Amino acid sequence: MTAPFDFLAGWLQENLLLPLLYALGMMEWEDVSFGWALFAVYGMAQVIVTYAVCVPLERWRPVEAWPDARAVTVDVLYTLIARVGLLPLITFVLFYKIQVMLNGFLADQGWVPPTLERLFPVLLGQPVLTFCLYVVILDFSEYWRHRLSHRFDWWYSLHAVHHAQRQMTFWSDDRNHLLDEVISFVWFTAVALLIGIPPMQFPLLVLLLRLIESLSHANTRLCFGRIGERLLISPRFHRAHHGTTAAGQQSVNYGAVLPWWDMIFGTADFSRAYVRTGDPTAEEALATGSYAAQQWAGLRRMLRVLAGAGATKPS
Repeated sequence: MTAPFDFLAGWLQENLLLPLLYALGMMEWEDVSFGWALFAVYGMAQVIVTYAVCVPLERWRPVEAWPDARAVTVDVLYTLIARVGLLPLITFVLFYKIQVMLNGFLADQGWVPPTLERLFPVLLGQPVLTFCLYVVILDFSEYWRHRLSHRFDWWYSLHAVHHAQRQMTFWSDDRNHLLDEVISFVWFTAVALLIGIPPMQFPLLVLLLRLIESLSHANTRLCFGRIGERLLISPRFHRAHHGTTAAGQQSVNYGAVLPWWDMIFGTADFSRAYVRTGDPTAEEALATGSYAAQQWAGLRRMLRVLAGAGATKPS
């Protein structure tokens, strides 16, 4: 089943990555270049699967229809950069290097690297259960990262790149400022290292979570029913989060994949319908500018906040 992916990754490594690494004098990365290529191929496959699932849903029962959807084109670029370019590099190569160095340091000090199985011996020999527990823990950490990004003005200035989109589709999931992505990676990686996620499972976990998050951003009138909405975040549930900034209401529904944390910590709202999205406090460049214009506008907004000039943050 994995043979086509291995073949494509091998071709990508031989014809693109190795020549590039050689030209840049970075052949010390050769040992992980195949893994990088493999997860770039997985990322492209995920984009194709997401497209195949979400496009029919958006055409079947769209929340909104726009005569001019050029603003969505930039989101497509965000997705390709994140899923095929930066995501494999960050989630495999960097995570792998960091974990190897950390485990080596701990071993030199006579300490055993942390793993979830050592903390809970009942998980030994239970890879599926352990993988599911990884998902739950990572999603819990993502809830708090996302919630805090709305709490601090400087951080929301970066996160506003994500919320400024008034034409939200499944492509909008990866619409993030690069600095916000760096913060997310550091946060996510710290948790993953703390619970000892194996290097080969980490990018698979990221791909799985991102697939569900893409669906939650889809421009479709889709909910999972009274029970299903409380088990998995739906497009209706997450759209309420993007709509609160547009309506100036108290922000809700911070969860990424599981609504449990919103329910536990009192930020869940299952009552809101399919509202308009966007952030009225964001300058126009954040909403409809080019990729570079959005990145610069987010950075400039953050610098103004840090300098004390301020930027109005949604409640």
